[in-house]
Amino acid sequence: MHAQGDAAEPVNPSAMPPATDDEIREKYLERAIRELNALTRELQSCPHCPRGNLLPVLGSGHPQADVFLLKFAPVASEVEEGVAFYGRSGSALMKSLKRLDIDPLAVYGTLCVKCPVADPSLADPACIARILDELAIVAPKIVVVMGLDALAVLNDADVPLARHLEPAYGVIQRFTPSMEALVVPNIDESLDEDNAKRAFWSAFRQLGDWYAELPPY
Repeated sequence: MHAQGDAAEPVNPSAMPPATDDEIREKYLERAIRELNALTRELQSCPHCPRGNLLPVLGSGHPQADVFLLKFAPVASEVEEGVAFYGRSGSALMKSLKRLDIDPLAVYGTLCVKCPVADPSLADPACIARILDELAIVAPKIVVVMGLDALAVLNDADVPLARHLEPAYGVIQRFTPSMEALVVPNIDESLDEDNAKRAFWSAFRQLGDWYAELPPY
C-alpha cells in the first residue's frame, strides 16, 4: 500500500504475464463476433437490393470456423427463416458432416446473394461483394463452393492473393496462401434425384479426408 499522497508506481508492461494461447483465441473470437454483428446490421439496413419488406438471409455458424460453406442464393425455407442452410439443405449437410466425423461447430455457412430478390441477377454487385467481408472475418482454412454460380462469384471477387478456381468437383485446390477450396455441386439441386445425390456426396466426402488431416489446436 502507498501512504496518502504518494504516487502509484508505474505499471511495467514487460513485467506483466504473457497472454496464453486460450486468451489470444478468445480475443480473436470476440472480435469476429463483433465484426459479424456489425455486418449483420449493415445487411439489414442495406437499401441497394429490391427485396421489399423481407430481411436478408444471414450466414450462420462459428465466427471462426475452419470450414466455410458458400451457396449462391437462398431457397424458400431460408428466406422464411432468414438463415442460410435452413431446411432440407441444412438437414442433409448435418447428416453428411456426421458421416464424415466433422464437428458442426467448425463450420460457417453463407450465401453469395443474401437478399430474397425475385431474380438473383437483381442483387446489387456491392451486396454480393460483402462475401469478402465474411471471408476476412471468419478466416477459414477451406471454402466449400456449392455450384458453378457460387464459383463464378468467388472467382470474380477481389479476394486478396486468390488463385482462379477450376470447376473441378471433389478436388482440393489452393485458393489463397492460407485457404484452400473444394468445389461441389449445388446441394439444393442434389436433394431429389439419386444420381445428383451421388455426385454431391462423391465430391463433398473429400472434405472428410481434408478435415481428418487438420493438425490439432
